Amino acid sequence: MSGMSDVRLTLYAQELLREQEVRVRFSAPSDLSLWELFEHRRSTRRALLGLTDDQLRDIGLSYEQARCEGLKPFWRE
Repeated sequence: MSGMSDVRLTLYAQELLREQEVRVRFSAPSDLSLWELFEHRRSTRRALLGLTDDQLRDIGLSYEQARCEGLKPFWRE
């Protein structure tokens, strides 16, 4: 492998690590029952799908991140 390929691989690996750190994490109130938690996830994910680009930018999410989180089933964390 040439030196240039090593540099590219290192930079690409760093990009992948940064993307993994940016994962979207939402926390629900801790006193919810299981069904209330499912409803909370469903409603907040649906609301996330309805946000505009400006609103997403305000909360620091890209369209792709919001779509990925918003399309998750309610039973997945």
